[in-house]
Amino acid sequence: MNVTQTQPGERGYIAIADHGLIGNLRTAALVSIDGSIESYCVPNFDSPSIFARILDKDKGGHFSITPSVPFTTKQSYLPNSNILQTKYLNEGGVATVTDFLPRQPSSATARPLLAWLIRRVEVIRGTMPLRVECAPAFNYARSTHTTELMLDTSVALSAPSSPVDGHYKALFTSEEANLTLDLRYIAESSLEHVGEPYVKLRELDLSAKGHKGTGVWTEIELSEGQAVTFVLRTPPDNVKLPPQAHPTRRTAEEMGISYEKLVAGASNLRPLEDPILTKTLLRELLEQTNNYWTAWIRRSTYQGAWKEAVHRSALALKLLIYEPTGAVVASPTFSLPEYIGGTRNWDYRASWIRDSSFTLYALIRLGFTYEANAYMEFIFERVRCRDPDGTLKIMYTIHGEKEFPEEELTHLDGHKGSKPVRIGNGAIDHVQLDIYGELLDCIYLSQKYGRPLGYDTWVAIREIVDYVIAHVHDPDLVAIDRGIRLAEKRSLPCPRRNEWYAARDELYEEIMQKAWNPDKKFFAQSFEDLEIIDSALLIMPPVFFSTPSDPRFLSTLKAILQSPERGGLTSNGLVYRYDVSKTDDGVGGEEGTFCLCTLWCIEALARAGEYDKAMLNKAVAMFEDFLTYTNHLGLCTEEISDAGEGLGNAVQGFTHVTLISAAYNLSRMQAKLSR
Repeated sequence: MNVTQTQPGERGYIAIADHGLIGNLRTAALVSIDGSIESYCVPNFDSPSIFARILDKDKGGHFSITPSVPFTTKQSYLPNSNILQTKYLNEGGVATVTDFLPRQPSSATARPLLAWLIRRVEVIRGTMPLRVECAPAFNYARSTHTTELMLDTSVALSAPSSPVDGHYKALFTSEEANLTLDLRYIAESSLEHVGEPYVKLRELDLSAKGHKGTGVWTEIELSEGQAVTFVLRTPPDNVKLPPQAHPTRRTAEEMGISYEKLVAGASNLRPLEDPILTKTLLRELLEQTNNYWTAWIRRSTYQGAWKEAVHRSALALKLLIYEPTGAVVASPTFSLPEYIGGTRNWDYRASWIRDSSFTLYALIRLGFTYEANAYMEFIFERVRCRDPDGTLKIMYTIHGEKEFPEEELTHLDGHKGSKPVRIGNGAIDHVQLDIYGELLDCIYLSQKYGRPLGYDTWVAIREIVDYVIAHVHDPDLVAIDRGIRLAEKRSLPCPRRNEWYAARDELYEEIMQKAWNPDKKFFAQSFEDLEIIDSALLIMPPVFFSTPSDPRFLSTLKAILQSPERGGLTSNGLVYRYDVSKTDDGVGGEEGTFCLCTLWCIEALARAGEYDKAMLNKAVAMFEDFLTYTNHLGLCTEEISDAGEGLGNAVQGFTHVTLISAAYNLSRMQAKLSR
């Protein structure tokens, strides 16, 4: 990406796909290709944002580290890791920014998880002038805050501070948002005859752009071997520390011991979540975080083709896990548009029952049984705590809560003017009976590959199946079928077994008779309108409604593969969910092709390819083509525009889950036919 020099504050929107993601299994941050934190919620995925520049370029809040001269940029992850590096290059020098939220090996017990955002900028060739801006906008840019530059007593300096300037940190306090942040830094040099860079934080007034508190900025010119590491965190609440917990060089001289030894002793006097900030600590955090990610992905059992894409999808999926409950968030972002300038802008920072079976399938197929079991426990807890009438919500918060109130933030511009910006999701109260099929399919998968369920949980599942059967006019076939399969597989008691069988068979026949369009030869979206085709029908084989070689399914698949102009849903090898011009889904507005629908289509072709090799070849070609629409890091958005631009919330978990599934089944079918 080539970037031209601009005056500070004149930067516009960066495309949705031009971002990387970092996280710590509590929250995540989007990092643009020009080194700006564009989306970051603290402390959890669904907490209010402190940076949301991707939704309002002027007042959303940002933390940027960018050259002040023209540059070219490249962005990549460290190999097999979720540590992100953004590189700036020009004829005068090369600088890198390394971004991560710390993790540590599962066996580590000496230090709690540090909820820090760490950004290390260093020059590896020549020199590079850079401008750093940290401008938080608390509570979705709704709350005011104060900013104070104060002496930082939590940093161990390798050299005495200037007697005039001292070593300062920035303290941002928002009483309205009930949140405090501080920005600290450590400067260093790795070369003997090169001094440490000088950093001076100054207040940054962006009130003219709508900010409700000042940020800070600094300009630094780094040369080869010099580095500055910035750390943004929520500092401990008014912890009273003894004087010995604030080491100084003067104290070390008076005591006749080395400064390094004094620092080590001082750290033992401080809370574990507030250690003295040292170069050694920062190096350890970087190494431990990288080791955590590389050790995790080594547990993958995947041996098929497209391994790099599959493992990147796995690492992306891991970033979406909320570790305290095991929930998997649909996306860590909110209100990114499905169509630029459109109104389909939703908050996906919740866990959908709809996604459950696909998510579990992906985790199991890659061998990540710990994550699969934790996710299933989250699901089982929702089953045990369902509503008094026996129903489930279509989604739950990552904490397992049943309320996720929707609100429009009219003060935010929206990405490239796409309004409204929404937080929360009113769909949590919608009734969608198909979620019970996804739920029971998820539980069925868990019984095939994961931890066996107990009797009490089985009774709850039985009640869900009975609830579905009671709604005989709009039941869910998959839910009933999986209930039957669970009972048979585990030899579990099923007093209404015959009723379940009868209900399943009756519904199957009804779908075959009422959802089939005999003239156009495809299954329709609903009984009421046989003219509308829906790519959700592509999951018929995976959920065992149909065999992949069934003539009716193959005819439906071929209809979907037609272009929209010919009545189909496929354009340039990418698949729409349905034709929004022909059906009213109650939302309005336009949307792009759905990545998961494209991947469903690929998997359907792959499964049908067992009986028709031409279909398998088409599936491979479509999959290879789809991979070109992932971004420079191999990450997926929700949708893709006609012009090939990523749309919707990013990173999209459902897309990565279906990518894993498609790659697995493509590889399986290729191996099967090559024998």
